[in-house]
Amino acid sequence: MRKQATHSLQRNEGGLTAVIEFLSAFTLFLMILTAFLSLAQLEMGSNDTSVDRIDRAAYNGLDRMTSNSGWFVPILGLNLDYQNATSDWHEIDASDLDKGVVQVGLMQDGMLDFDRVSSLSKVTEDGMAKGLGLDEGLSLYVQIKVTESDNSSRINLILFEGGTPRNTAQTSSSASVTFQDGSEKIQLILEVHDGGRKSNALYITEISPRSVSGSPEWIEVSNPNDFAISLEGWSFTHTSPSADSNLLLKEGVLVGHSTTIFTGDEISQQIGNATHIIDLGQSGFLGVGMINALDDGAGIVKLSYTQLSEYRPVEMFRVEWGGDTGFFLTPGQTLEWNGDLPASSNDWSIPDQSSPGN
Repeated sequence: MRKQATHSLQRNEGGLTAVIEFLSAFTLFLMILTAFLSLAQLEMGSNDTSVDRIDRAAYNGLDRMTSNSGWFVPILGLNLDYQNATSDWHEIDASDLDKGVVQVGLMQDGMLDFDRVSSLSKVTEDGMAKGLGLDEGLSLYVQIKVTESDNSSRINLILFEGGTPRNTAQTSSSASVTFQDGSEKIQLILEVHDGGRKSNALYITEISPRSVSGSPEWIEVSNPNDFAISLEGWSFTHTSPSADSNLLLKEGVLVGHSTTIFTGDEISQQIGNATHIIDLGQSGFLGVGMINALDDGAGIVKLSYTQLSEYRPVEMFRVEWGGDTGFFLTPGQTLEWNGDLPASSNDWSIPDQSSPGN
């Protein structure tokens, strides 16, 4: 009986040891599995559908930009005019591009086409987002730069950069590709954001509120962005002791890095090197000859912008003369901005000679 009890005890101890070993191995397995899932979560991100949507938008947008030469379809009435569609979108005028649908493609014969890259300045951010198929409410940012070159002065040279800044959006995703062009490597980055504030900026750089006899009043405006800017949503406001006026701009596109002259008379206006000239004489906002739409003695001109999601215009730029400013203009004199930001009354001066368009 004592021998049988000893064997029973040995069997129980062996079974207990096997159970302990199994539980230890299973626990180790669970720890490894947990660690693996944690790493996988870090690599792949969460299963948030909104994040996945932005990821797909960035990937698909980059693919559309780099898989072909792109296309442009004009709009005829309310319909797309497919019969006059063209792959040479880079040869279309900026105002016409804004009236149709353009899918920006940057490739030609399997190579990055620099003519198309430079023509990005004729496309608005909204127009590009629409052509790439981004959902409503999404914005984008594009950067194209030289990352490697035999010429050290070209390393980190920005060929194009524009769009909505990432820090103004809650969620964003990016996709990138690198091209080889001779001895250089060029990187294209496309970021897609969930919302964010558009990087719209237009500057008043010179103004002539008191023109000489027979000449028009004019306002010089600069677009410092790489993307084109649609004038829809922009407005001018003039305030003075004698009169107030407002003008909502409804059409027109200013290409990237361009200068525009808004004038009271397009025919007699000197334009210098201006890219665009826009007549505001018929609207009554700017005058010509004896018609003084802007007050000669004192006044304020504001340039404002209203986003689609807003109902009140946001002042983007202003210029003021007369009153306490110390700027009292004689006929033919202008006020010129020196380029400092944010602009204040100290950043304006009366130049020796006016230079519209320059």
